[in-house]
Amino acid sequence: VQLQASGGGLVRPGGSLRLSCAASGSIFSLNTMGWYRQAPGKQRELVATITESGGTNYADSLKGRFTISRDNAKNTLYLQMNSLKPEDTAVYYCNLRYWLRQAYNYWGQGTLVTVSS
Repeated sequence: VQLQASGGGLVRPGGSLRLSCAASGSIFSLNTMGWYRQAPGKQRELVATITESGGTNYADSLKGRFTISRDNAKNTLYLQMNSLKPEDTAVYYCNLRYWLRQAYNYWGQGTLVTVSS
């Protein structure tokens, strides 16, 4: 399984970005995909996750500004980020996990989001 994240870049405070993550390979359909981020000098943290049926979970601090979605037909995950703040600056990683007789957990390479004026 490979995860290819894209869509990061430089954006001004208050701006928006949409991240994408394309999954390829042999993927079990009953899976959870998610976005995590890691700011400089900090640990990786949860942004949001979404199940194959659309159930979502968000970090409390990001509710209302970020929206996670997925297109199961395209095996693609999205993250719409609005009202961006400098503290949202981080490398954003996509993740895919599922259980099929054992746990499977995959990470993408990360895409850098920089929020700065």
